[in-house]
Amino acid sequence: MLKSMTGFGKSEVIFPDKKVTVEIKSLNSKNSDVSLKLPFIYRGYEGEIRKIILEKLDRGKIEFNIYIELNAGITVSTINEQAVKSFYVTLKKLSRELDLKQEEPLLSAILRLPEVIKSEKSEPDEKEWELVRNGIVKALDELDQFRIQEGIVMKKDIQKRISLILANLDKINKFEAARIDKIRKKFINGLGELKLSDECDKNRFEQEIIYFLEKIDFTEEKIRLRNHCEFFMDTLNQPESAGKKLGFISQEIGREINTLGSKAFDSDIQKLVVEMKDDLEKIKEQLLNVL
Repeated sequence: MLKSMTGFGKSEVIFPDKKVTVEIKSLNSKNSDVSLKLPFIYRGYEGEIRKIILEKLDRGKIEFNIYIELNAGITVSTINEQAVKSFYVTLKKLSRELDLKQEEPLLSAILRLPEVIKSEKSEPDEKEWELVRNGIVKALDELDQFRIQEGIVMKKDIQKRISLILANLDKINKFEAARIDKIRKKFINGLGELKLSDECDKNRFEQEIIYFLEKIDFTEEKIRLRNHCEFFMDTLNQPESAGKKLGFISQEIGREINTLGSKAFDSDIQKLVVEMKDDLEKIKEQLLNVL
């Protein structure tokens, strides 16, 4: 089953005093790159969250976020009044002693200092975390389904491209016999233009032609190209997504197509080779986003 590395998942967990929203998205990447943005009360579970994500998602650039939306009238933090008063007196005194101009109100500056805001709840209880954890798993399942759906679309396009490459490979056959005749006539005409026909050893000349034709024979390349394409299709239909393996096979397909082009010596075959290269490049672009 082909899977895309691109996906998005979201879930919501409702509590009496708040709503917790879990969002996760992934993009293509050669390795696993996980970025977490967590509210303070869930930061103690960062290691467990990473483990859950990596168990479910094999590769990709993954962005994970948890948001908390409080119900009306609910607060999770209070101002440490004693700390505010102490900071204010101290800063006011320093300002006078150093003759400093107050470029911003002291109160707004004090509210950004540590220990001013006190959190009412430092961490969730076991029941709350279990519900949030289930929400994380639900978001990951949704992302995985997104990847599967994307993979289905990509697979259809890739299969179409491989079929086009094989179709163009078959078209080469009708030009192959004429190619040999063209090359043979080109050698003979060249010999005539140089006025060496009478002086030439006919047997040796024929041997040289045969030697050259053997060098540009691409029967093996055609066989290998077909085998690589069939291997590619077999791998594409495996139960597990294998983007890296498909990438390696596509490189081998490219080598055989390039060799066909270098040995073609025929404009019609060269056109088919260009079309095969174009389809292969589109396959490689798709494979960059395959898990």
